[in-house]
Amino acid sequence: MNPALDLLYRLAAIGISIYCARKAWYGYVERKILFVSDDWLDWSRWSRQEFDRDTMPIRYWMQMVGTAFGALLCLVGAIIGWQPNV
Repeated sequence: MNPALDLLYRLAAIGISIYCARKAWYGYVERKILFVSDDWLDWSRWSRQEFDRDTMPIRYWMQMVGTAFGALLCLVGAIIGWQPNV
């Protein structure tokens, strides 16, 4: 693999990991987190929901766990790197 592409992959994975970790941390501190919509074409109000820890605890913790798992997965990807032919 081209070393420049591997470096670019690792930098992108580190950046996404930091973004997700900060989002999870601020969600924990502020006791609310913004919903992550996986639909890029949905710009309605449902794609921008905010879950509060006291009023919607199940959705809040589902979003927190998903965001923290995404941060951890990107961190592992940044450490291991891209190895398609191994």
